[in-house]
Amino acid sequence: MTGAALAAEIVVERKGFRLEARIDCAPGEVVAVMGPSGAGKSTLLAAIAGLQRLTDGRVRIGDRDVASATRPRRHVPAAQRGAVLLGQDARLFPHLTARENIAFGPRARGIDRKVALGDADDWLWRVGLPGMGNRRPAQLSGGQQQRVAIARALATSPQVLLLDEPLTSLDPETAADVRAMLHDQLAATHATAVVVTHDAVDAAALATRLVVVEGGRVTQSGGVREVLRAPATRFVATVAGVNLIHGVAHDGRWRAVSASPEVLIASADDASIAAAATEGAPLAAVFRPSEVRLERAVESTWTGALRLAAEEQATPGTWLARVVRVEQTPVGARVHTAEPAVAADVAAEAIVESGLAPGVPVRVSVDPAAVRLLAVAGA
Repeated sequence: MTGAALAAEIVVERKGFRLEARIDCAPGEVVAVMGPSGAGKSTLLAAIAGLQRLTDGRVRIGDRDVASATRPRRHVPAAQRGAVLLGQDARLFPHLTARENIAFGPRARGIDRKVALGDADDWLWRVGLPGMGNRRPAQLSGGQQQRVAIARALATSPQVLLLDEPLTSLDPETAADVRAMLHDQLAATHATAVVVTHDAVDAAALATRLVVVEGGRVTQSGGVREVLRAPATRFVATVAGVNLIHGVAHDGRWRAVSASPEVLIASADDASIAAAATEGAPLAAVFRPSEVRLERAVESTWTGALRLAAEEQATPGTWLARVVRVEQTPVGARVHTAEPAVAADVAAEAIVESGLAPGVPVRVSVDPAAVRLLAVAGA
């Protein structure tokens, strides 16, 4: 990518695992990386930072090739790459004050001590910690330590800032404050950054683009809002807080594959997509758990409910399913059903009144106005 601050083609292979991913960042761009545990996100950052050697591929930061697995082979040490990696742990030097921690990087580069300490005071003000420069890490809260760590990273003016879930260990209120501060400082410094996160709020607040890594490969990438609005995988749908079920186009609607009884879902807004799709072509239906309605089936057994359903004509937007799991939420419960796999948000009193529990047959319904139909990429 010409003019990129970061252009990385990463292949890392070890026993039982292979990561193959590409990530590019324009100068001043912030890119979020999301994926399930074990997908390879931290390995991706480590390879860019120089802490993980490549099996294949290359890493270019600015106008320098800092890693290449092909001839001429190259592996520039981490300290000389112009990339700074910050993780969940602030890793501040315990024997240094907050001011000295921030000044450490510039001092190591030959900046005069007085100048570096003065700049550190400025950074403390920028990250919301004025007057705390003489405190050591043990005298700071977790959120304050992370603010100092972010200031220390940015004070070195890195070409690429790599953030590996920096807010995960913080409580929600502190994380929100640090997230806002980080957003402001990334924008103010025009920093180029790659942010690994498990939180869609982080991705939307900090980044303009999102790269999704699953099973060691990129499964979706694009603008953050575009990716979350049109998830390509179940993982992305879960992050976005929506149901995503795959099926096929059938007479202008979505239809489950090999479901008995038949399951049909219509959409009011995206009917044109389904209508234009070839009959039987892959199609995804997307809708929020809050839009799903559950009603206990008349028959209490799955066999009995199936027998009655088989005698009825399939109605778009309504189908028979079985409860497989019930999870408590702050405002009620999330009920998971199978065939197709759908989550529904239900009030706590409704769970008790209807006796919804694993194995119970239910009638599932969703309003067409709440459904989006998405043509599956590559179909």
